[in-house]
Amino acid sequence: MFARTTLLEIDTLRTSIDAAVEVFRTEVLPMLEAQPGFAGVYVMSTSAGKGMLVSFWDTAEQADSSEAAGWYSDVLARYATLFRSPPGREHYEVHLAEVAPRGSHVITTEST
Repeated sequence: MFARTTLLEIDTLRTSIDAAVEVFRTEVLPMLEAQPGFAGVYVMSTSAGKGMLVSFWDTAEQADSSEAAGWYSDVLARYATLFRSPPGREHYEVHLAEVAPRGSHVITTEST
């Protein structure tokens, strides 16, 4: 498995973080899901608008394919007004991935 990170800053004077995430969820994510080897994504942000996307891919070639095909530059151009500056990208090989089962992080208390 391979990971591709994208570091970005949302221009919070033009759009809210929630609105930018919704654009990603409804418009960009379906395009990612259609790409061969796509295995998931984490979308994270700070309250100041700094963000990071970590997408997961079956192979290094698939992680790189959107740049080679021009897809990434097209998406950046289409959504340029969302960013303060152009996002940066890096690629990594995933050596270990451990994700807690959904709901296991919830702490419950019982009243006595």
